[in-house]
Amino acid sequence: MRTKEELRLKRHKRLKMKMLGTSDKPRLVVHRSLKNISAQVLDDTASKVLFSLSTKDKSLKSKFAKAGNLKSAETFGQIFAQAAKEKGFSKVIFDRAGYLYHGRIKSFADALRKGGMEF
Repeated sequence: MRTKEELRLKRHKRLKMKMLGTSDKPRLVVHRSLKNISAQVLDDTASKVLFSLSTKDKSLKSKFAKAGNLKSAETFGQIFAQAAKEKGFSKVIFDRAGYLYHGRIKSFADALRKGGMEF
């Protein structure tokens, strides 16, 4: 019997084959755990992480009483979108990393769109 995490990783591997982040349009990967959310902007052609942010970062930790709920996912999405736009990333490929597109992932993605990111 496979665990949920193994099945998610299998889905992520299948999804990742269809998308490739470049320097012009990098791939934004989101990861969620029970207590936190993190996101990275990746350039797959150069195999580099261009920008990353997490609710565990010292500068953001104080903004979240609990970082594992819908409200904090939306807040983190707005903060991430603002920081990514400052770094020059506005067009990305959204990679949900095998997670279903609902709940915190959907809330995060909607907040990114409100923040001006296009995908």
